[in-house]
Amino acid sequence: MKKIFKFILNTIPRPILIRLSIVVRPIIAFVLKGNRFTDPIDGKSFKMFLPYGYGTQRNNVLSPSTLSLERHRLLWLYLQNETNFFTSETKLEVLHFAPEQEFYKRFKKQANINYTTTDLLSPLADVKADICNLPFEDNAYDIVLCNHVLEHIPDDTKAMQELYRVMKPGGMGIFQIPQDLSRATTFSDDSITNQKERAKIFGQYDHVRIYGRDYFDKLRSIGFQVNEVDYTNTISAELVEKYCLAKGEIIPVCFK
Repeated sequence: MKKIFKFILNTIPRPILIRLSIVVRPIIAFVLKGNRFTDPIDGKSFKMFLPYGYGTQRNNVLSPSTLSLERHRLLWLYLQNETNFFTSETKLEVLHFAPEQEFYKRFKKQANINYTTTDLLSPLADVKADICNLPFEDNAYDIVLCNHVLEHIPDDTKAMQELYRVMKPGGMGIFQIPQDLSRATTFSDDSITNQKERAKIFGQYDHVRIYGRDYFDKLRSIGFQVNEVDYTNTISAELVEKYCLAKGEIIPVCFK
């Protein structure tokens, strides 16, 4: 199964994968129904989660029902338990980059938010836009979600400046990235252009860097106040395992 999923991820373009998964997902969820692992996004349980990874495959990470990964389930729990994202009595202006399937329909249905999605290629994007040159007004959004996007962007400084520009004063952003916390500094090398070599070095064929611990300070240099939240440290070990979370993953919670 690992080899099959690795082949699919590395050969089928992401927009096509999104469309195909809508059809395949209910079938896989039915076959894997059980009670060992639970997806906190929809509350459904399974005997196993699916493997995932463009290079090295990780076991029990892809939820059969929502197709969420560890980072998505962690973000959901944080938004649900630590913010007013789902409960705000005043309507929130929310901007979501590269919207994930597991969130898209759920966020669209929320009466307490005005929800705008954006991306260059995603079929789920309301506005097709370059993150380095956004068509949105200054100080427009209460909440900005931009997760596992910046590692794809050659000029991530410009992208961060745009995220800061469109966020309201007092607004919040969550900008998750794949991060190697054993690295003090971020690594990039534009001379590496071969896709297989990129996947080997950067973890995915379309990544342009590996972020280190200095990621948080770079966000601060743009103007953000950054909280480095190890949310798995506040959850019991039993729930970390049951929800298939990545122990020690840091959520970068940013404020303007």
